[in-house]
Amino acid sequence: GLETVCLRFFNIFGPRQRADSPYSGVIALFAATMLAGKRPCIQGDGLQSRDFTYVANVVQANLLACEKDAAVGQVMNVACGQRYTLLDLHRELTELMGTVVQPILAPACAGDVKHSMAAIERAQQLLGYMPQTGWRQGLQQTVEWYRREFASSTSVG
Repeated sequence: GLETVCLRFFNIFGPRQRADSPYSGVIALFAATMLAGKRPCIQGDGLQSRDFTYVANVVQANLLACEKDAAVGQVMNVACGQRYTLLDLHRELTELMGTVVQPILAPACAGDVKHSMAAIERAQQLLGYMPQTGWRQGLQQTVEWYRREFASSTSVG
């Protein structure tokens, strides 16, 4: 008798995501590496793409799923419905950080998915979900947080 909803999240990123975990997302890894003045490593040609989803959009979808009776028993994707390559990501982070750090291209990981993009129409129809924070705005907020964290960790000691 328990009402359930299944939400599938795609490549969540945002402030407070740890860069030192084996489960870290690429945005956390790139941001921390680039703020340290190091070159981020892209495995493969950098043309692999992901539907990066800012954490506030995920929170919004969860809250909507709690409120909408139409969601009960449904499975929905939560993302932005757009995809960006790792080279796009590197270029945006370079611009937002004001750096000129070139990536290191390494061999691709065996079995890595080349492209990932969510169909979010069901979440739009059943929940009224529309991502409120776009990719670039989310990146900017994330970079600002990492910049503050990096500054506070390097100023101690």
